[in-house]
This record gives sequence, C-alpha cells and structure tokens, in this order.
Amino acid sequence: MQIPAYAKHAMDLLENAGFECYAVGGCVRDSLLGKKPNDWDITTIALPEETEKVFAGYKVIETGIKHGTITVLVEDEPLEITTYRIDGDYLDNRHPSGVTFTRNLHEDLARRDFTINALAISRDGKLVDEFDGKTDLERHVIRCVGDPDKRFNEDALRIMRALRFSATLDFDIDERTSESILRNRELLRNIAAERVTEELLKLLCGAGSRVIDILLRYRDVFAVVIPELEPCFDFDQHNKHHIYDVYEHIVRSVGDSEPLPDVRFAMLLHDIGKPQCFTIDEDGTGHFYSHADISADIAADVLKRLKVSNELYDSVWNLVKYHYYPIEPNIKSVRRRLNKFGPELFEKLLMVKLADNNAHNMETGDYSGEIKEIRSLIPEAMTQCFSIKDLAISGNDLIELGIEKGPKIGEILNSLLEEVMDEILPNEHEKLIERVKVLGTSKA
Repeated sequence: MQIPAYAKHAMDLLENAGFECYAVGGCVRDSLLGKKPNDWDITTIALPEETEKVFAGYKVIETGIKHGTITVLVEDEPLEITTYRIDGDYLDNRHPSGVTFTRNLHEDLARRDFTINALAISRDGKLVDEFDGKTDLERHVIRCVGDPDKRFNEDALRIMRALRFSATLDFDIDERTSESILRNRELLRNIAAERVTEELLKLLCGAGSRVIDILLRYRDVFAVVIPELEPCFDFDQHNKHHIYDVYEHIVRSVGDSEPLPDVRFAMLLHDIGKPQCFTIDEDGTGHFYSHADISADIAADVLKRLKVSNELYDSVWNLVKYHYYPIEPNIKSVRRRLNKFGPELFEKLLMVKLADNNAHNMETGDYSGEIKEIRSLIPEAMTQCFSIKDLAISGNDLIELGIEKGPKIGEILNSLLEEVMDEILPNEHEKLIERVKVLGTSKA
C-alpha cells in the first residue's frame, strides 16, 4: 500500500516525537481496493495539544478539537489527525455527548461504523485489522463493527452510509446488519436533512443493478426519507405498456439511467404523482393523466424538505416536469427543444426519457431508436439558430432602427427567433432588418 509522501512525513514527525500513529479508515479501505483515496486520515496516541506542538511550524486548523481532531496542512495537503478515543453516549442518534481519549488503538477502532472502515496501517505498512475488515473487503460485504443495533442507535446516519457503501462499492450487506437497518430505519427522522441528502445522492449514483436491489429491498427505509414514495409501492398500473408496479418502474428507471445526481434523483421522483391521478377506463386500462405535473409538484416539496442546492432543485424539478414532454425526431423540433431547455438540460432530458422507456414493457413499445435519432440531430441543430444570442441581429440594431428601449425589443427579437426556427425567415442580417421594420410598425 502506497502512503503518499505528505502523510508519511506527518507520521514521521509524530513518531519521531514519540507518538504512535496510523493511517486509518477510508484511505486504507480504498487503497486495499486499488483505488486512490480522496484524502488521508491519521489516528494517533498523541493528545490534541501534543499534536499541535508536533506541527508547530505548520498551519493547523482546530476543526473538531473537542473530539480530538485537528487538520494540518502538510505540503499543501489537508490531513486530519485524531487522537485515539472512545465515544460517549449518543443522546441524539447522531453525535456523542463527549469523548474520552484512550491509549488503546483497539478501543478507537471499535467505535467505528463498519469493519471495512476500521482498518489501520502503520507507516511501514503493517496492517491492523481487529474486526476482519480485510476479509469483508475480499468478500465484498458491508458489516457493522460489533452490534449493528448499537452502531445505528449511536449514529442513525450510518443506515444511509451502509446503503451508500453497498451501492458505490457494489457490495452485499451482511444479514445481521441488513436486518438492523430495517429495524432501526425510523431513527433517520432524527438526522438533519442535509446529511441524509448527501448520502442519498451518493447512493443513487452507485452501480445500477445494485441501486435497483437496494431501492427494492430497503424500500421501507426510503419511505422514511421520502414518504411520498410509499403510495407507489405495489401500485398496479393496469396498463399493457407497464410490466412493473409504479414503484418498481421508478426503481428500474433509476438503475438504468446515467449515474448523474440530478438525473438519478429525477428518475426517483418522475412518477411519484401517479397514484394521485390514476383512473381506469371501461376496458380496465389504467391512465395517469397529468402525472408529470403532479409529480413535479410533489418533487418540489421533497426537494425543499431535503434542502438540496438551488442548482440541483432546478435541474431535478425540470426533468420531472418535462419527462413526458413530446420531442419529435426532426431538426425543427430539436431546435425548439434546445431553445426551451438549453443544451445541457436537453441532453439530460433525453437521458431521462431513455431510462423511462427502458423500464416499460419493451414488447409493446420501444422508443430508444427514436431517442437515438433525436440525439443524432443535436450537433446539426447546435450549429443553427435556436436562441436570441444566435440571431444575426441584436437589441442595439433595433434601437438604431428607432425601436424604443424596453419590453418591445424583447418581443421583436422573440418573434424573429420564432420565424427563424420555423424556417420562415433566414437568419441573415439584412432579411432580419427588413422584418424588424414590418414588426416595428405593426407593433407600434
């Protein structure tokens, strides 16, 4: 295992000062899996004030000093260094009421969440594996350290972390741990929405087939986080175009979509309003009129409650709102959709439509070829005029023609764009000038 030079240097400084130390946690796990860790964490016998003295010549940030953690900038790299500790009682299912520093590495490792995160390695490469985490890595298993109920009652966010690690590493979850996740799911109500959302987004972007399995097997957990999903459980669609109930259709569309946070979150919410608008005709066929609008309304509530960023909110809401929006496989339609959505959102909308299509009954209709054709037209449409900024005329040109500043400028430019996109008018400066003279007079 290759410990980076800056981390080795920090460990040298600690050891030369007489303090035992180890690299610990996710960096060890990822290294054993052959992945490059995002960052490195050090655990040490040194007390926080002793660690600060060791790194007296370095920039030190007291990120969590009351819990024994400081961050040291070594060779311009942030390094978290934490004193061996035993956590006190968890009174809020999230944070220890206090910590007790210990001289025993085993006691420090015993407080950690999962065996694969309770691994430590010395500077010279000696692995400390008190809970058989290396074997669990080799078996591709997520297993709690010690009693799962105790671990989840200490910190209920570990429920989402277990599911996230299962999804992102494509690992199974140990049976005792799995049973405890379901048993303790209500504890998630005590966790801040932002923290749950952070884990949920990472989980959703995991391995597609594993995400499908997790969303199905642990659906009662997700109903705690997003209770609006529960009416979708086992909801028969009574429609030949669907071979799954509403929830399973949603889940399979998530797993089949591109692993982008907004796309996958949109798939999780895209049909969430179906149970509210279900009707059945005299032939026994189910219909879901206006389900995209209703789903978008529900999605808005969910996204606000989960406190997602404004950027994520806008993208997910639009993808849900317009996932059923018609797009014809011709250049004129593609130009208009590029105008409405912009290139990035339009591309993601096609991802959503493809995933939605693939979770239907493919024997009664497969529109993937049509979506592929639409996608193939985008490069050509992108070279054409589909937004006001692409017009061969500007607002300044209109002002020079005597059009008064104000809303009328925008109205005329939009009219020009509509005619250009409909191929009524060429996007040529002189032709546009001539048309402005007509529009300017008719709208005066």
